[in-house]
Amino acid sequence: MADTPFLVVSNQGEAAAELVAILKFLTGNASHDRDFSSWRDVDSHMVSAIFLDERGDEGRLKEELNGIRESFPKSTLILISADGHEEDELPDGVFARLDSPIGYVKLLTCLHRLEILHERGSHNSANETLVRLLVGQSSPMREVRHLIEQVADSEASVIILGESGTGKEVVAKSLHHLSSRRDGPFVPVNCGAIPAELLESELFGHVKGAFTGALTARQGRFEIAEGGTLFLDEIGDMPLPMQVKLLRVLQERTYERVGSNTSTPCNVRVIAATHRNLEEQIAKSEFREDLFYRLNVFPIDLPSLRERPEDVPNLALELIARLEREGRGSVRLTAAALSSLSRYPWPGNVRELSNLMERLVILYPQGIVDVNDLPPKYQVEGSETDSAIPLPSTPVDIHAIDDREMGVVTSNLPPEGVDLKDYLSTLESSLIQQALDAADGVVAQAAKLLNLRRTTLVEKMRKYEMQRIE
Repeated sequence: MADTPFLVVSNQGEAAAELVAILKFLTGNASHDRDFSSWRDVDSHMVSAIFLDERGDEGRLKEELNGIRESFPKSTLILISADGHEEDELPDGVFARLDSPIGYVKLLTCLHRLEILHERGSHNSANETLVRLLVGQSSPMREVRHLIEQVADSEASVIILGESGTGKEVVAKSLHHLSSRRDGPFVPVNCGAIPAELLESELFGHVKGAFTGALTARQGRFEIAEGGTLFLDEIGDMPLPMQVKLLRVLQERTYERVGSNTSTPCNVRVIAATHRNLEEQIAKSEFREDLFYRLNVFPIDLPSLRERPEDVPNLALELIARLEREGRGSVRLTAAALSSLSRYPWPGNVRELSNLMERLVILYPQGIVDVNDLPPKYQVEGSETDSAIPLPSTPVDIHAIDDREMGVVTSNLPPEGVDLKDYLSTLESSLIQQALDAADGVVAQAAKLLNLRRTTLVEKMRKYEMQRIE
């Protein structure tokens, strides 16, 4: 979005200039033209969205709409309307309509929806999706990705170690999809979820009449995974008798169905995983040492999320992006919220973070989530040594905004840069507080100063934990 310009087509010179200034502030790229004709020869891929002023001559508007649809078929069209028409039915091919003067919050929400639309239009392969779920620039995660690349295309047995919820199955899938077996099946089995008396049949299958209730023959997971990968999750929970039979399969590359004396060749790569300490289990005679060494040809140790807090922000954003691609909704997190999440210890690891992102999407659909919007246990205060987000050096004067309630506040960019979303969140709360002060705390009056509906202002006050006077 930031590397393609926004085009504002409007004869309303001052209003258009202000809109362009805000778009540049929010996205870094926008242009203005009074006449659309000068843009007809521009590469359509250069323009992400076009803001078209529908005030004025209807004939001109119709001509501009037709021209945009013809010359910019992939660009998103947003209409700028006179006050009170925002909820009117949209013409074909129009993404949204915004009333003039355009409020900052409405514009930001529109850009957020537009970003989601563009992201949904992009395609990711299974490999890309899996690799993106292993995000993180921490040293432990870089090592994990390096190990995956090294062993993926070999036939070596791999054992993935790590706490519950760290993403062991994601690593196993990545190993499969990056290997020469990628066109074969990937078959997962949770050894701890299958009763011991059924596990042998589950893995190796059975013939008709092998035991009471075996009315028909059944394929086992090894047979289903032929030519591909069998992922044995929570192998530390496998009963000892089954460990003996698994070891035989790994050594001889054959297996027998329950109730059969016929050996079946096996062309399956086995990847195992566990959250248990297998060496401690060996010492307690709860896990076979010979099976451990057969599986432990190439171990991959996944770090817990609390061991790599610097990866939490990128991982949270990737999980949100995945929800967006699946059409399940979206939110945006402020820098303060991401900082708080980075300080939380995450006993449930990535699975817990994923569940939280799904919860936030439901609670704040298409919204912006600040630290105070997070569930209480995720609101973790930082120390004075934590890196601070640069804030405005001076308070914003509410009366400096022009009488159309739309202005641009500028300040010098610090050498170290600025987190724009958090900066704007701070700016918004400052303006709301000043409006409340100017209105002696009366919400209705403050809402007029900010050109907001009263209910919208109340929601924002709740977000920033501000007091209200009725």
